[in-house]
Amino acid sequence: MSRPVSEVKVLVVDDHTVIVEQLCEFLETQGYVCVPAHSTDQAIEHYMADPAIGLVICDLHMPERDGIALMRALKEINGSQRMFEAIMLTGRAEKQDVIRALREGFADYYQKPMNLEELLEGVRRQEEALLERQRNFRDLGGLNQRLQDLADSVDELYQDLEKARGQGMHRRATDVEESESELPAAFEKLSPRQLEVARLVSKGKTNYQIACELGITENTVKLYVSQVLRLTHMHNRTQLALALTPSSSPVHQRFTTH
Repeated sequence: MSRPVSEVKVLVVDDHTVIVEQLCEFLETQGYVCVPAHSTDQAIEHYMADPAIGLVICDLHMPERDGIALMRALKEINGSQRMFEAIMLTGRAEKQDVIRALREGFADYYQKPMNLEELLEGVRRQEEALLERQRNFRDLGGLNQRLQDLADSVDELYQDLEKARGQGMHRRATDVEESESELPAAFEKLSPRQLEVARLVSKGKTNYQIACELGITENTVKLYVSQVLRLTHMHNRTQLALALTPSSSPVHQRFTTH
């Protein structure tokens, strides 16, 4: 049974035509579509013209521009959404050259003359590594999009909350301006937030309603109410409400006539 044709094309680069033909013929029998090139410049042209190229088999020592120069050029034109894996071939396995090539980004290397079966195993390993990188990139892209959508939603909620708070602060500031001249002396020692809570109590608001309006917890409201009663020497919420209700108010008259 023949192997399915790989979705990843192989760019085979060597200045020796016979080697390029031999590698392309062998790899194509193993299910790979090969693109031959006989120089670094030709390889760059093929790579830019064919986005399906994802594997590069390249001779290290070539005239004019060698395999390392090709690697650098491909990385420069690669872009953030295109990936490739590269295998180096060398007829002179000098340690320093190999180290330099691996540091530049080659994933593997084979010495000429190559064992084609070993090279095939290496090609398949790099194909799987490339496909895994591409999957991870797509998954990461989807995750980033979901995170961006979530951030946008949170930002909209934050803006709505700020708008609501701004309107609430405007209403509360208006309330303070309207009745500031009527403030009993006992309330002058209260902090702005304590006074704000006291005024809402005087309007008959429950602790829960006050907490929602001010954006604080119900327990915090209870604490503020206790502080207000203690500082103003009042005994309960009714007394507090009467103290902050204008004498002309029907509410005040209803309580004081009993």
